[in-house]
Amino acid sequence: MPTVTHVTILPAMFMVTEEDAAAIRATFEKDGELSAALELRRRFPGITDNTKARECVRTIADWQPLSPLPAKVVRMRPRG
Repeated sequence: MPTVTHVTILPAMFMVTEEDAAAIRATFEKDGELSAALELRRRFPGITDNTKARECVRTIADWQPLSPLPAKVVRMRPRG
């Protein structure tokens, strides 16, 4: 019988909700980067490296909201 091998393609990917981001930003602004890194690690236990946690916190703290998508253009006349 063949051996089955599992390969993890994206082991370090995680999704941050707006609620998580807001809490991390608030901690960053109130108590600083290290406290925010601890908050990130509390919310995402898979992150075990403080250096990576601090890097993620700096990224989250710098996030800006996306601008709204432009309205869809509806052509009134066919091209020609």
